[in-house]
Amino acid sequence: MKITFISIFGAFLLGLIPWFYWIDEPPIDLKPLPPLSNDDFELHIPTGFQPVLDSFEVEVNRLMRYSSTPGAAVAIVKDSNLVYLKGFGLKTQGVQDSIDVHTVFRLASVSKCFAGLLTGLLVSDSILTIDAPIARYWPEFSIKDKAGKSGLTLQHVLSHTTGFPYHAYTNLVEAGLSFDRLMEELQQVKATYPPGKEYTYQNVAFSISGKVIEKMTHQSYQQQLKDKIFRPLGMVDASVSYQEIKERSNRASPHLILNGKGYPTPIHSSYYNVAPAGGVNASIYDMAHWMIAMLGYRKDVVPLKTLDLLYTPIIKTPVKNGNYRKYKKVNASYYGLGFRILCYAQDTLIYHGGYVNHFRSEVALNKRTGMGICILSNAPGRITDEGIPLFFNLLEQYGPWVDGSMEAEKK
Repeated sequence: MKITFISIFGAFLLGLIPWFYWIDEPPIDLKPLPPLSNDDFELHIPTGFQPVLDSFEVEVNRLMRYSSTPGAAVAIVKDSNLVYLKGFGLKTQGVQDSIDVHTVFRLASVSKCFAGLLTGLLVSDSILTIDAPIARYWPEFSIKDKAGKSGLTLQHVLSHTTGFPYHAYTNLVEAGLSFDRLMEELQQVKATYPPGKEYTYQNVAFSISGKVIEKMTHQSYQQQLKDKIFRPLGMVDASVSYQEIKERSNRASPHLILNGKGYPTPIHSSYYNVAPAGGVNASIYDMAHWMIAMLGYRKDVVPLKTLDLLYTPIIKTPVKNGNYRKYKKVNASYYGLGFRILCYAQDTLIYHGGYVNHFRSEVALNKRTGMGICILSNAPGRITDEGIPLFFNLLEQYGPWVDGSMEAEKK
């Protein structure tokens, strides 16, 4: 079908609806970390692994072309080493400005992994208790749950077992209501289930975790992420606000895909009002260093007991991305604390995906093999939907190198 000016303009206006709203955010330290160049890292490619990378890169380019994705970035890590780190395509369709390893994307719901991690670190520091009632930390908050005045805990919040109806008030997030207004509305909703009994995915309720963190640390959620995760892990491009991504010169533009072509759209402010659920911005360089920590190779920042807490299955869920079934038969799927967990016959993947504002993200970790992969893109499409299961399939095809050829002592 031929694209007309009216159809393009109409799609553009439709996308603009949430961007007229201003989100009030607590003050944060905007002082940037020292800038890095694009050759500020060293890759360690295991013996015999180059054919995997070559084949995977061919598939990345094919999937991007097939779904008209303007740009993407990919990181692969093995144990404590960077194996692959590369940008593909353009930040903005029609502008000759290539994506590099420090180009910033919105992570969308992969932000939930950071909320889980920050909570886990504060539990390890004995500042929070995962199964204590929310009312202990935030006495003003209460819900109309089926069990009466409430046993709602941080574990319920971070595992989507609050009992609220599925996606309660996500529409108000997208309409730009402030966090405080969202909480006022949420407290008027009667829970569908007692806390802990059923899985119902949330954005508003999930972000209760950020308020509890602010109450107990006397700092903003954003500042806590920077102090306890971003800076210690060397995540030099990461941030947690609309203001910060807008001020970044090296950022990807989101794209609406219409009739096989990508059209750039503005970055909007929705979901920064629920930052724990969808407010983190990061580059693929950041995500590579974060994955190394989440595999257990930065115990100075992320203790192994914290990872055990986060990755413990809590509630059974559907398989969110059906492409993971193409890798192997999934025996069971769970949610932990900010992370999804896929159980195969001989393996387990820890993963999460996200979509917001035409940005798409996907990350997966295999603790047994010490392997992690993250894909970020500036439009939804097959590269993020299919890329990670495809990568693991290539590993199967090229042999069992991941089980012994590149062992590194966790430190």
